[in-house]
Amino acid sequence: MAPIIVAFMSYRFYFILLFLPVAYGDISYSFPEEMKRGSVIGNLAKDLGLETGALSNRRARIDTDETEKRYCDINVNNGELVVADRIDREGLCGEKASCILKHELVLENPLELHRINLHIQDINDNPPEFKEETISIEIHESADRGARFVIEEAHDVDVGQNSVQQYSLQKNDHFILATSGNTVELVLDKELDREKQQDINLVLTALDGGSPQRSGTVVIHVTVLDANDNVPVFSQAVYKASLPENSPVDTVVVTVSATDADEGINGDVTYEFGHVSEDVKKIFSIDPKVGQIRVIGTVDYETTKSFEIRVKAKDGLGLSSYAKAIISISDVNDNAPVVNLKSLTNPIAENTPPGTEVGIINVQDRDSDNNRQVRCSIQQNVPFKLVPSIKNYYSLVTTGQLDRELVSDYNITISATDEGSPPLSSSKTVQLSVADINDNPPVFEEQSYSAYVSENNKPGSTLCSVTARDPDWRQNGTVIYSLLPGEVNGAPVSSYLSVNGDTGVIHAVRSFDYEQFRSFKVQVMARDNGSPPLSSNVTVSVFISDVNDNSPQILYPAPEGNSFMTELVPKAAHGGSLVSKVIAVDADSGQNAWLSYYIVKSTDPGLFTIGVHSGEIRTQRDISESDSMKQNLIVSVKDNGQPSLSATCSMYLLISDNLAEVPELKDISYDDKNSKLTSYLIIALVSVSTFFLTFIIIILGVRFCRRRKPRLLFDGAVAIPSAYLPPNYADVDGTGTLRSTYNYDAYLTTGSRTSDFKFVSSYNDNTLPADQTLRKKFLL
Repeated sequence: MAPIIVAFMSYRFYFILLFLPVAYGDISYSFPEEMKRGSVIGNLAKDLGLETGALSNRRARIDTDETEKRYCDINVNNGELVVADRIDREGLCGEKASCILKHELVLENPLELHRINLHIQDINDNPPEFKEETISIEIHESADRGARFVIEEAHDVDVGQNSVQQYSLQKNDHFILATSGNTVELVLDKELDREKQQDINLVLTALDGGSPQRSGTVVIHVTVLDANDNVPVFSQAVYKASLPENSPVDTVVVTVSATDADEGINGDVTYEFGHVSEDVKKIFSIDPKVGQIRVIGTVDYETTKSFEIRVKAKDGLGLSSYAKAIISISDVNDNAPVVNLKSLTNPIAENTPPGTEVGIINVQDRDSDNNRQVRCSIQQNVPFKLVPSIKNYYSLVTTGQLDRELVSDYNITISATDEGSPPLSSSKTVQLSVADINDNPPVFEEQSYSAYVSENNKPGSTLCSVTARDPDWRQNGTVIYSLLPGEVNGAPVSSYLSVNGDTGVIHAVRSFDYEQFRSFKVQVMARDNGSPPLSSNVTVSVFISDVNDNSPQILYPAPEGNSFMTELVPKAAHGGSLVSKVIAVDADSGQNAWLSYYIVKSTDPGLFTIGVHSGEIRTQRDISESDSMKQNLIVSVKDNGQPSLSATCSMYLLISDNLAEVPELKDISYDDKNSKLTSYLIIALVSVSTFFLTFIIIILGVRFCRRRKPRLLFDGAVAIPSAYLPPNYADVDGTGTLRSTYNYDAYLTTGSRTSDFKFVSSYNDNTLPADQTLRKKFLL
């Protein structure tokens, strides 16, 4: 691609823009110094072939070393490279012929680096200057025509054509001017005569080649003396020395020496600096007697790499000569590397895949050669690494999966060490935060929960509390509790329980009844507030404990007022014989259903006793003739609950050996009142007396037909009408139910249930023998 040259004139100066595509993305621009701030140097977007909007999207910026000033900037909107600060070529580069500023254009995503070389062109903004306003020369009158006297040249900080190009001497009678390169000599054209003229003033003018042309003048004062025909002569035209930077004050750098062949005052030589900059005067001094150049200030290689000092040797009468001292500054590893964070993505999501670039690091070292070579590293205990990119740039990339719940913030220490001797190092800590994503579901503290509640609880009472933890942050870790839909005994679970969505406390919605159901299970869900939300479930088992809220129910005999049942007891019954049994149940459970039986009232208190836990009524002693035929017992049945609940029943016993004594039953009644039942019973007995013998014969005949297998009085199982059994009957062994060793038969008369007889026998040792029992009879 051919160079593109654009020329324009500003303040009568030419501005040349030179863009040369070079290797590795280098861009060069050439423009004059002292351009105004905001002046356009070139268009980077156009020169790089980029879309204008790409500079903004890729975060384009101009980078320099941390120690260097940035003299240009980029307008990311239109891609123009503009002047950002005053550019003084003389202040930046001194007398160097070439003045180049190096900047870097950095583009991100992906990282791209272009070196920008700014060639600063000199303009003629400085006039030539002489070191002194007056130059004094003493010339012996005996000087021959053609004698030459060196005049210190003028100095112009501009370079090239804008520096000093010619000299002119004011017209006079004795001297002409001779120039050769940088040497300016005053040539005696006509002999001097001290007696005619002791002092001569000449005006010397130095002209540069700039446009407009600038000039500087000096007055040469010539004093005519007697003969001094030898000038000091230096031992070397150029003195060279090498000086390490940071050399201590008073270090001797080099010693210059000049001799003068004259004697006396004409041969005394003194030394001084010629025309040097103020910076040189602050760093070096010269001994006027011995010519030693010493260090008096700070020598810094990174500021100036070499010095060129003009040294003047002058004899006692003003004749002088010049030599040059070139001092090279050698580098010392006195600058540690500097780590600069150029770009950082912060925070980064915890699901960022490995290999993702999260930052750009730049490392600078102002030293040179090996002292400038830098190794960059990162500590090993973080999931990040540095990947070398372009030149002294590194990319900070992830090396593993991040987990905010394990580590939420990283302090990444980046260390840089140069290869100097001894090596210097520095470090920079980058703080990087990990942004949360909803990657953890709530987790319950327990695998399952159990709640215990007594029946008849109050609605709204607290049963238990579930707790789930979510290690995520903010809304991703906010847990909300709810019941999963379901049914308990055919009803929605929400009609039994409710859960506080914020605290996880479970409340009862209704009162529970242990006799209806004893336990049930529900599912509680814990859901976070992330997007999308995550959840987990846990099973809560609710156990209902029994409360003694049910009184015992007596199955046999029937409660008072519902039936009239009579047990026949043989007169020959011995003590301990089983007479009858009270059967009761309790709908409660456990100790609330443990029943105890007590005789609270009896016709003859010492005749019968009842088993506390079995309900069996037995004789305490043998029955005697004096005992009343009619015996009435009132039995109380109590459970073992707190407080205890109870029920009572009446048991009617008839002491008789045969049914002939049945008419006496007319007197069986409640002790506290006369019941019509007695009258009805006597009438019934009289009515059926005529049929009694026939009935006995029929019974005997039936039994005879059954292979003569006589049926004992108490042979058979208890026949308890279903109406006696409660629907919520709870079977508790030994607490209100018949033991397996007893069988009972119940025979009911036709019609009223108030005229029933009950016969009981036991298959234990105390059971009455068959010959002492009565056959089962039915009263019509």
